[in-house]
Amino acid sequence: MLTLTQQESTMAKMSVLIVEDEADILHLLKYNIEAAGFDVLTAQDGYEALSLAKRRLPNLILLDLMIPGLDGFEVCKELKRTSETKHIPIIMLTAKGEEVDRIVGLELGADDYVVKPFSPRELILRIRAVLRRLGSEESLDTIWQEQGLRVDLEAHKVTVDDEEIVLTATEFKLLVEFIHSGGKVQTRDQLLDRVWGYQFDGYARTVDTHVRRLRQKLGRYSDWVETVRGVGYRFRD
Repeated sequence: MLTLTQQESTMAKMSVLIVEDEADILHLLKYNIEAAGFDVLTAQDGYEALSLAKRRLPNLILLDLMIPGLDGFEVCKELKRTSETKHIPIIMLTAKGEEVDRIVGLELGADDYVVKPFSPRELILRIRAVLRRLGSEESLDTIWQEQGLRVDLEAHKVTVDDEEIVLTATEFKLLVEFIHSGGKVQTRDQLLDRVWGYQFDGYARTVDTHVRRLRQKLGRYSDWVETVRGVGYRFRD
């Protein structure tokens, strides 16, 4: 059983919506997430998940891909195109070996993923890391602008040539990290540590997928995020 630390207790009022149709896994998730100090909501199909998310606006959604009704991909798409829920971070649960599904999930706007079978301790680490990113962004009050690219850290808003673009919490944090790097090269491991808050073997593809999505959304400024072959990425200074 997980023990509450001081950091965990500060998140005690935060809520996590678990979307999972397998009763045993749902019970395991609920037990561990509640033990870590979170309020827990549960849904066992896609329609129930959308209804709960829109009514209760949880701080984070843990979303299984293979659920009845609307599958996890459709639920994610609907949440990300709805103004009330588009900023809620999503961690997807995927089966081991389904790399294509994981990549598609990230491209739809999920902030992270956990592979089944999963370690409850790793899962809690992922949840806290995503919520920490949101908390750190909310504490900033700076506006950065270069040519037509403008980043409002306080409002969590990015505009390209006066048109707002919608970034996930992770994409926003990644852009901020690039801007603050001052043109220095950052390896994938460094970005995993600074943006995601962890380092695990095999998760470099997570960085690549988010960088690709970020570039797509930056439009004509996409080439400001440069690839340094064999090393990582840097933001044009």
